Amino acid sequence: MSAPAPALSLRWFARPLILAVAVLVGLFVATSFLGLQYWQERQATHHFVAHSREVVETLDRLRAIVAELETERRGYLMTLDPAYLKAYGVSDESVRREAQALQMLVADDPLQGLRAGHLALTVVATLREIDELLKTAGKSGLAALAMIRSMDEIRSQIDQMVDHERFRLAGREARAEAFEQRWTRLIAGAVALVVALAGAALALARIETKRRRQATEENIQLQSDLAARDIKIRRLFDANIIGIIIWEVEGRILEANDAFLRIVGYDRDDLLSGRLHRTDLTPPEWRDRDVQTVAELKRLGTAHPFEKEYVRKDGSRVPVLIGGTMFGAGGDQGVGFVLDLTPLKRAEAEGREHERRYREALMELAHANRVTTMGQLTASIAHEVNQPIAAIVANAEAGLNWLEAQPPNLARVRQTFGWITGDGMRAGDIIGRIRALIRKAPPQKEDMQVNQAVLEVIALTRSEALKNGVSVQTQLAEGLPSIQADRVQLQQVLLNLIVNAVEAMAAVGEGERELLISTGRDTSSGVHVTVRDSGPGLDPKNVECLFDAFYTTKPTGMGMGLAICRSIIEVHGGRMWAGANEPRGAVFQFTLPLAQDETASRPLKAVEPTGRRSGA
Repeated sequence: MSAPAPALSLRWFARPLILAVAVLVGLFVATSFLGLQYWQERQATHHFVAHSREVVETLDRLRAIVAELETERRGYLMTLDPAYLKAYGVSDESVRREAQALQMLVADDPLQGLRAGHLALTVVATLREIDELLKTAGKSGLAALAMIRSMDEIRSQIDQMVDHERFRLAGREARAEAFEQRWTRLIAGAVALVVALAGAALALARIETKRRRQATEENIQLQSDLAARDIKIRRLFDANIIGIIIWEVEGRILEANDAFLRIVGYDRDDLLSGRLHRTDLTPPEWRDRDVQTVAELKRLGTAHPFEKEYVRKDGSRVPVLIGGTMFGAGGDQGVGFVLDLTPLKRAEAEGREHERRYREALMELAHANRVTTMGQLTASIAHEVNQPIAAIVANAEAGLNWLEAQPPNLARVRQTFGWITGDGMRAGDIIGRIRALIRKAPPQKEDMQVNQAVLEVIALTRSEALKNGVSVQTQLAEGLPSIQADRVQLQQVLLNLIVNAVEAMAAVGEGERELLISTGRDTSSGVHVTVRDSGPGLDPKNVECLFDAFYTTKPTGMGMGLAICRSIIEVHGGRMWAGANEPRGAVFQFTLPLAQDETASRPLKAVEPTGRRSGA
């Protein structure tokens, strides 16, 4: 594509030699203009000088003619000899002719023109007067004196004009001499400037020659680099690692490698025949995205990679990752890079399937773990259920007794029925919690309070703790925000930790058996739960192995309880760890993130825990 005319001109004038020639031409034109103007002024000055000299010469001739006339008339008056007189009118005619010539010469000068006109009139009048005197010269002796006075006046006027003209001539000659000196200096300066510029042009010509030689070498190197780069690009194009296409913005595909043709299922004949077009390869639901991509290419020159689909020649679809860039600003062609995402999508689908199977296996294991744990708590659960049932029977018998009294005590009967209702609801809650833990249901996350889950699990294990002489205490922080978790899975974690702690402390022969369950805010904007016991403690060497599958310290354990607990906590976005309790025993801790609305609305602040409360 050709460059615009202004840019081309600027490129030419950027060259030193062209710039020097342009400067030389400019100086030559300026010097010629100034020289022409100066020459015109010089010619005008010389013309004025010549004119002034001609005026002076005319005045000198006029003065000589007047002197000759005076001599003739004076000789005649002294001798009265006619030989002194020329033919009548000859001298007079010369005076008149010179006076007229003088008037013509000084016509442009108002002062000298006025003087010349006055001189001509004076000369005519004087000559007439002299002629009259000559006629009476023999009779009057005063004629000579009158003539002399007349001639003196004419000479005085001529001298006055001569002085004035000589003064002007001196000024004009001085100016002409100054012009000659300036002209000489101007020629010398012009010659020096031309010599300097010629030297500069010669130096610039050498520089330009060197620059052109260097530019030629650089162009040869550039051509070599471009050829090598073209070979590399062609090698990349033909390597068929990914699909590469060369396209027009409007959608026509000009060139493509074999990798791209394999992706879309076309062959090279289809490409050469022009049947490959972006619109035909793009499903209808992706065409709006293509319009956005074209706009992005026109605006930025580059389209960031994005996922889409192509329609293959056989009608099937293939997922791809595509990105591209324009070859140059203002052009309509570019290159695109296409990556087949079919293996990646297949791997993602297989990964999702494996994840689903893993979740199902984990749910199965968790369910088996809950059933096993509940089996260990059969006696405690039976005791917890028997308590409200026994209370219902006792309250029912008391109510019958109050009805048989005479008269019946209805107020006490009403109170007894209230107790029966409360005990029945408590028994129903216990059975509901047991059923929820035992039943096999998909996980369902909900907003819940962790303190409530802790208290519900403690209620289920109260009898087991009493049977083993364990004192259960709680230190639950008030005002904890809600967490989003599956209630059954969270209760399973707490149930496993509490049952493990009770079993560990049951083997302790001496010392107090204390279990402390505390809750609070975590520094990472979450909820923190801690279970501490006063059992035999943990071996520091095996702490990291506690949560491994099939690792157990119990003679009859399967080694899956803590592994399942950690998996449940991690699935909920938290973490779980264990350590030693001081002065003895073990401590298990885990954190859970807050619900989304709680995270957005509540500032991070520590919640002071309440005092300890005994649960047994």
